[in-house]
Amino acid sequence: MNVNIKRLSPDAQTPTYAHATDAGFDLVAASDVIIEPGETACVPTGLAFEIPEGFEMQIRPRSGITLKTKLRVQLGTVDAGYRGEVGVIVDNIAPLNTELPSDYGPVMISGDIYRMTGDLPKFSYIIRKGDRIAQAVIKPVEQAVFTEVDALGDSDRGASGFGSSGVGSPHPEYFGEPMGKERI
Repeated sequence: MNVNIKRLSPDAQTPTYAHATDAGFDLVAASDVIIEPGETACVPTGLAFEIPEGFEMQIRPRSGITLKTKLRVQLGTVDAGYRGEVGVIVDNIAPLNTELPSDYGPVMISGDIYRMTGDLPKFSYIIRKGDRIAQAVIKPVEQAVFTEVDALGDSDRGASGFGSSGVGSPHPEYFGEPMGKERI
């Protein structure tokens, strides 16, 4: 499948797949962005995409960033009709921590601590131009036709919602018997 892209920034990088069998291609930051604890930012990619009709581009987190940092890339959809710059929405879920040394500065996306004295709160993250911040996949889209009815068909689950299937392991032998409240 061919996907046309337009470079909107001289610092934009053409998307690439890290491995030949990867489903997702990397999206790269086109500028430096600082995200303070508790804040959300949109990281520009400097690219616009012409997604073929009948497809969407799904923006997803990179597992290494999610595992090793307090940054959370939000899932996103780029529709076939959108021709503007693609941005990556990133939350910094780190709390402010005052127990760290006073020179403990922002953290790089690599996890390296940037030692500095300055105005940025501890656990601010610096996303640098050129950092691989997210991944994306191109997937087919199927649109539904909605029909209003007076009643829905029966199912085993019915209207049971959040937590209706339980939250514990169906195999208690893995961990033994649960502790009573008196033992906590």
